[in-house]
Amino acid sequence: MLAQAAESIPGAATVRGGLALEQKFDGQRALLFTPSRPGGPVLLETRRGALIQDRFPDLVAAADRLPSGLVLDGELLVWDTVAERLSFEALQRRAASRRAAADLSVSLPAFYVVFDVLQQDGQAVTDLPYRERRRRLETLFAARGLTAPWTLCPMTTDPAKAREGLETWTDVSGVEGLVVKGMDTRYLPGYRGGWTRYAAATPRKPSWAPSPAP
Repeated sequence: MLAQAAESIPGAATVRGGLALEQKFDGQRALLFTPSRPGGPVLLETRRGALIQDRFPDLVAAADRLPSGLVLDGELLVWDTVAERLSFEALQRRAASRRAAADLSVSLPAFYVVFDVLQQDGQAVTDLPYRERRRRLETLFAARGLTAPWTLCPMTTDPAKAREGLETWTDVSGVEGLVVKGMDTRYLPGYRGGWTRYAAATPRKPSWAPSPAP
């Protein structure tokens, strides 16, 4: 599911069921599939359908903490341990490197910021409203005690808090805006229009956002 660009944050009355405002990270969109049976492969698929799990062995190894039959939608990010910041350039380097993937996973560890769940226990949940899919994600993270490299995308239902966050500078960049979703909306693969993307003037990290860095 895709987002359409907007110059301002929509009002609550224009979005079905109320607002959910999520951070928009400067990363690479990818679906993550856990195996439906023991010993099956973990897959990472880009928006263009390319499989890139061999570039991110650190994420594949950490997927043993996730249940089987799960499909997540989220953003790949990479932390530059030398510069001590999120780096899109480092992400591009990792995505292009197969042979050096193991070495790069040490100096440029990857993180996966989850903002939606499409399948759980092998059953599609895309017809459920966003509020229920979000509740399931929160339950998953709490029940499994998930920490880095897995990060639940920060979300607020308070537009004023979201606006304040975008205006607050910190030393860590990596957030390029907000994605606004309706609490009652279903997940419609390939559809652009159910979500709205609002870009900040300069990528930054809102004050209400925990960093996915270790």
